[in-house]
Amino acid sequence: MAKKNIRSAIDIGGTFTDLASYDSETKSVRFEKSLTTPLALQDAVLSCFTKGEVDLSRLDHFVHGSTVAINAVIQKNGSKTALITTQGFKDLYQVGRANRPDTYNLFFEKPAPLVPANLCFAVQERMTAQGKVYTPLLEAEIQRIVKIIKAAHVEAIAVCFMHSYANAAHEKLIGKALRKAFPELFITLSHEILREYREFERTSTTVLNAYVGLQVTTYLKALEGQLKKKKFSGRFMIMQSNGGVMTSERAAKVPVAMMESGPAGGIIGAAELGKLIGDPDVIAFDMGGTTAKTCLVEQGLPKMTDQYYIGGYQQGYVMRLPVVDIIEVGAGGGSIAWIDEGGALKVGPKSAGSLPGPACYNLGGQEPTVTDANLVTGRLNAKRFLGGEFDLDYDKAYKVIEKKVAKPLGMTVLDAALGILKLADVKMSFAVRAITMQRGYDPRKFAMVAFGGAGPLHAMAIAHELHVPRVIIPPQPGHFSALGMLLTDLRQDFVQTHIQDFSTVTVKSLEDNFVKLENEGRQSLVKEGYETHSIQLIRTLDVRYLGQEYTVRVNVPHKLSTVKDIDAIREKFDEMYEVRYGHAAPDQSAQMVNLRVTAIGPVSKPDFESLRDKRIPALSTQKSREIYFPKVGMLSCPVYQRAELKENFEFMGPAVVEEYASTTVLFPGDKGMLNQYGCLVILNGDREA
Repeated sequence: MAKKNIRSAIDIGGTFTDLASYDSETKSVRFEKSLTTPLALQDAVLSCFTKGEVDLSRLDHFVHGSTVAINAVIQKNGSKTALITTQGFKDLYQVGRANRPDTYNLFFEKPAPLVPANLCFAVQERMTAQGKVYTPLLEAEIQRIVKIIKAAHVEAIAVCFMHSYANAAHEKLIGKALRKAFPELFITLSHEILREYREFERTSTTVLNAYVGLQVTTYLKALEGQLKKKKFSGRFMIMQSNGGVMTSERAAKVPVAMMESGPAGGIIGAAELGKLIGDPDVIAFDMGGTTAKTCLVEQGLPKMTDQYYIGGYQQGYVMRLPVVDIIEVGAGGGSIAWIDEGGALKVGPKSAGSLPGPACYNLGGQEPTVTDANLVTGRLNAKRFLGGEFDLDYDKAYKVIEKKVAKPLGMTVLDAALGILKLADVKMSFAVRAITMQRGYDPRKFAMVAFGGAGPLHAMAIAHELHVPRVIIPPQPGHFSALGMLLTDLRQDFVQTHIQDFSTVTVKSLEDNFVKLENEGRQSLVKEGYETHSIQLIRTLDVRYLGQEYTVRVNVPHKLSTVKDIDAIREKFDEMYEVRYGHAAPDQSAQMVNLRVTAIGPVSKPDFESLRDKRIPALSTQKSREIYFPKVGMLSCPVYQRAELKENFEFMGPAVVEEYASTTVLFPGDKGMLNQYGCLVILNGDREA
């Protein structure tokens, strides 16, 4: 039997699919890229394994980040889903929240619900908020709803009863009957996904899980089938939105947890890299072919949120699960530049993707993109793109920008291309502002870790815009999200709503409730093959002042012994409230709302430091080229090959650093250096003293 000593991760993006593979025996790392195959995503996965010469019989641990779930929601092509809820609340999902995200838009419309009103059904049952039966669920009522569902001819069912987070008995009853009657349907019960109050958010999350379930399970089965044909028998893990991984079996039950699986890997990688090089406070910036994503990392920990909108706050669907707090904008290398009805130049959110791709890919693309603008302004080398796989067509990029942008606006092609880049940079800088300035953080006090195929191309422009002092380009930035997946542990989050005045909380009751959640988390990871002693359990508590709606999360000690421990939690809450809002009210009553436990199962991972010498030549022979910069025009810039740079080598901008799958551009005045970990560290030439 072949020795299993290979760990691999594959991240599917809108344009490219990336592989990072690590052999623990030889300490060798392999990186590969393939164009994403949107009609059959598994084809790009298998292509990466083939190009990377990965022996699947020796593959012990495979981590996968996929866009299947989120694409099903954004493209509205998920399953035909029915929603079953408590009588009197049939319209809850349709009504949603009364907030108006776009206040001054007279024509604003809420997104159409994923489940139409005619597929929302109610049953007679009711639990109280304390978990006591108010209206029992009778067998006749169960059989009635089974007949209704049979006549509806749906593909998936979401069940979300009132207060089932406090007592799931009725959901379990109807779930058992539905699964017996419809074994071929994808059925989601809300208590299996989220045991937290807020009925609309819980219902929306349950619906999302049911809506994408069939597509995700179909894809995972297809991929697993292909892998088994190639003798893969290791662990198949799926990247989660919370920055951890889960087994493919769990992903098939809770696919909603993998909505933002790809971007989360890069954020975890940026956090680990920041800690390694002594920069624990970083702005993670990921720009790929379709979108740009950014997240704040403070003291080595990515910012998290429990409420996320799939498709954006204004037009998105709310998901109430722990997610790495990412701001995403439609500005990637494939983002299309276009002119609106008023004659203004726009960039994105529509992308050329991998098919047909940017015009310069020569695969049929007829629209100008950010990649075309980078080529025309000299930032990209037309020869031996992506490590020599193909050349870029400069003439096609030039002509499409001339025809679609320059002539209509009465500009030169170079200025039109520069305008496209400037609009993309501004769009992305607004995203960075949203996670820093708008939340009270000064970007001048953070370093930026830039990755993704296009991240290093645009990072310095954003750094100049926001006065970020340092930009760090990690080894193999074009594969960094896949690499980050290799650094993630298995993680599962558990929550239980329990609203109680803090003054009445006893040490024993709080400890008992946490122990109950911890036992659930521990048992779940033991089923995944972990030894009890290796499992890490983290406690947190959501606390608020009496009369308030929203909470502040406070860390809780592993063991609560005396009343002083309760007092310490309350004091910590007041301190955190003061930091967040600028004031606190220690003399006012407080409530605990949600108990949370995070269960972490550690996995063996490659040493980050071992990657510093794993650099792949870009196969370019170009030593210098002309680049068009704003304000100063065309400048002759030296071209460095990253694989040839020596440790501590310093150079000044303007300059270009080329490598496989990415290019870094330094502006005039910027100063670059290769540090001991193989990272490019660039000091902003405009940085403030």
